Amino acid sequence: MRQNEGVSAQSAPELAPVRPLLAEAVVIARRALADLGEVQVGAHLGVTAEDECSATHRFEATLPGYHGWQWAVVLAALPDSDRVTVSESALLPGPDALVAPEWLPWDQRIRAGDLTPGDLLAPRADDPRLVPGYVATGDPVVDDLAREVGLGRKKVMSLEGRLDAAQRWHDGDHGPDSEMAKAAPSICARCGFYLPLAGSLGAAFGVCGNEMSADGQVVDAEYGCGAHSDVELPGGGGTPRFDAYDDGAVEVVTLPPTVRPEPVEAEPAPQEQAGPEDHADTASAEQAPAQPTEVDVTDVDVTVAAETAEAPADAPADADGSDAASTE
Repeated sequence: MRQNEGVSAQSAPELAPVRPLLAEAVVIARRALADLGEVQVGAHLGVTAEDECSATHRFEATLPGYHGWQWAVVLAALPDSDRVTVSESALLPGPDALVAPEWLPWDQRIRAGDLTPGDLLAPRADDPRLVPGYVATGDPVVDDLAREVGLGRKKVMSLEGRLDAAQRWHDGDHGPDSEMAKAAPSICARCGFYLPLAGSLGAAFGVCGNEMSADGQVVDAEYGCGAHSDVELPGGGGTPRFDAYDDGAVEVVTLPPTVRPEPVEAEPAPQEQAGPEDHADTASAEQAPAQPTEVDVTDVDVTVAAETAEAPADAPADADGSDAASTE
């Protein structure tokens, strides 16, 4: 046997001394595990007295995936006997063993979202969220009214079930305390896309009909989002993504006057040593008479006329028979 709830898994304090006959039977306990085909047996961890006639030897388990587990072998011997027999053996978790969590019934392990297409999930027996309803009477008028108010079903939600659902919806992602609702310009109760639920839950919950928001989801009446039907985009040619520029939010800082550096006069370039040719050019320039800046047109005409009159009569003529004076 590998499992036995009656065998101690941990080192309990020794309430009674272990008889030497049982304490020294380590080889017998190890051989019992080998006879069962257990080869992953490590060092001997100790022995604990169960009562006057029995004791438990513990060995380290070297099985893969069983870190911290121990082999436990219970040996027994009568008070007046010198023969040791093997009572049972088991593989049990030790103080540092990795064990599975506490077992839960299947109906308590299922969580929201675990149901997949094709799965069947029956309600728990005597579920407090459900109460018996009324069966159909066969009268279309009565049955239509019964279905409208929820009386045409075999079971309907009880007050406890409705309050439990309302609390979940109120605390969920589409409740008034969500980040989306805190940043919304208004609440769903004032939105044109809000479809209230029927019955008592209609006072606080509805379904969103806006495909750009929580389409088809149950929302709290105090929930809200940015796709509210009363949202209006700001006018003007600007983009609604940015707010208007606020001049009052600008901090005016007075800067100290800027000190400009004084201009630095450039030093004259050193003159190169003049050669003989430079001195000659300078002397010629100094001896040359200054040219008049203004010319009298009358004096020019008179001079030209005088030169023409003084020309000799026998001056050579041009090829075309005209003289030089007339040409000029």
